[in-house]
Amino acid sequence: MLNWAGNLTYSATDLRRPATLDELATALEGSGPVRALGSRHSFNDVADTTGVHVQVDRLDDGRPAVDLDPATGVVSVNAGLRYGEVSRALHPQGRALGNLASLPHISVAGAVATATHGSGDANRCLAGDVVGLEVMTTAGELRRVTRAEHPDVFGGTVVSLGALGVVTRVELATSPTFAVRQDVAVDVPWETVLGSFDTLTGAAYSVSLFTSWAERSVRQVWFKSRVDDGVGERPEPLPGLGWATTELHPLPGVDPVACTPQLGVAGPWHERLSHFRLEFTPSAGDELQSEYLLPRRHAVEAIVALRRLAPRVAPLLQTSEVRTVAADDLWLSPFDEDSVALHFTWHPRGEDVAAVLPLLEEALLPLGARPHWGKLFALDPVALRELYPRFEDFRALAARFDPDGRLHGGYLRELLG
Repeated sequence: MLNWAGNLTYSATDLRRPATLDELATALEGSGPVRALGSRHSFNDVADTTGVHVQVDRLDDGRPAVDLDPATGVVSVNAGLRYGEVSRALHPQGRALGNLASLPHISVAGAVATATHGSGDANRCLAGDVVGLEVMTTAGELRRVTRAEHPDVFGGTVVSLGALGVVTRVELATSPTFAVRQDVAVDVPWETVLGSFDTLTGAAYSVSLFTSWAERSVRQVWFKSRVDDGVGERPEPLPGLGWATTELHPLPGVDPVACTPQLGVAGPWHERLSHFRLEFTPSAGDELQSEYLLPRRHAVEAIVALRRLAPRVAPLLQTSEVRTVAADDLWLSPFDEDSVALHFTWHPRGEDVAAVLPLLEEALLPLGARPHWGKLFALDPVALRELYPRFEDFRALAARFDPDGRLHGGYLRELLG
């Protein structure tokens, strides 16, 4: 079985898709390796195993797949659901999630476990909305961990890389539903970006910059603005911005039919916060991805460093995206302070991409960068775990949930040592 991009063949000998909690417990029986598998959107082997893969996308635990508590606003969802499916069920009930990733096709549990994120100065990664989760351990024990009841270990159970067990449900905080308009500025000068980075990223609820690093200007800046009563003005953070008059795709020359509506037409949050529509299957096998997350205070310095590397990086790129992410308190989240995310969508040239990653890390690691857990990077696992102050606490927590190390597989096995 291949991952989403087709660059990795999983080592698992079997795939189980239990329909009940009893079937899940049976799938976890035995002494061999086992591992949860989400929507397969990881580009590395962090979710791999030499034993049994388990997916919970068919799991029915006797409760509604999207179960909203109107008194608290907390929604409990089947962990295998995709964010787009959760959003479509939540919006008619008058509730919203705080943010979405660029793709609504990723599973809730997988995105949370790897600290996947959207964008926005005040928006935390998707795991930041988690207030509780239920996880079945390799012993077949179903445990519920919440922020309120287990503050001592909660920070280690959310971004867990699947090291604690198979997550069956995720509890997410919600807010009243809201509308968003999306406007795209084009050909924004680098001088504007570098000189007014905070102004630019603070001009809307969510802001994304797209570039190849070699262009004389930033090709596109996507502004996603919250609006009241479905009416709002286009953000005007800086004078002289040129605004797109037709809808655009982040990749030059690609038909934007799969993208969420732009041109300032307001609509529901879940139809604007992602870059792409749920009803369009994203490309598979046509790209590789890397991403580095670093303190926001080093954003301009990192951008300057990447522009110097443009002759090596740009020929391999389809596009690169710059986003901001707010801080959280989760042990293995790279966002322990307000951060900037530098994302790279590569052409599917694995050897060439592998050769350029050490150059990126040489430039970005001194600035406090850490790689996204589910994407391609070169950093040695021993060096990587030293970048997380709570890593030894996490290793101890993983040993409590999985004392026999049956969940150790792929990069996680090397990471936990």
